[in-house]
Amino acid sequence: QVQLVESGGGLVQPGGSLRLSCAAVGSISSINVMGWYRQAPGNQRELVAVHTRTGSTNYGDSVKDRFAISRDTAKNTVYLQMNSLKPEDTAIYFCYVAGIVTDGVFHASPAWGQGTQVTVSS
Repeated sequence: QVQLVESGGGLVQPGGSLRLSCAAVGSISSINVMGWYRQAPGNQRELVAVHTRTGSTNYGDSVKDRFAISRDTAKNTVYLQMNSLKPEDTAIYFCYVAGIVTDGVFHASPAWGQGTQVTVSS
């Protein structure tokens, strides 16, 4: 089974920065998509950014000019650099991994991290 280890969340003032990381752990042969979704209280879960194995990226409109996703494919790790943070960025951020192959087995279901809290407040 695949487990996701998230880190980097915390409390930051408006205008500040945080860097999230997520490592997929297990007998992993390959991963297609790695990225991040977020969910604030009372809101639906929304796309933040995703990154494919071949390098394609997709960002949510509200973060396009402020966040940057990157990936170390060899380490099965994805990063999210968050700059110019706003109070509306406050949410639980969930790592998302899809298209996983382990020991010759393709996993049809994606893996989700447990979530890491990001709070932007003065």
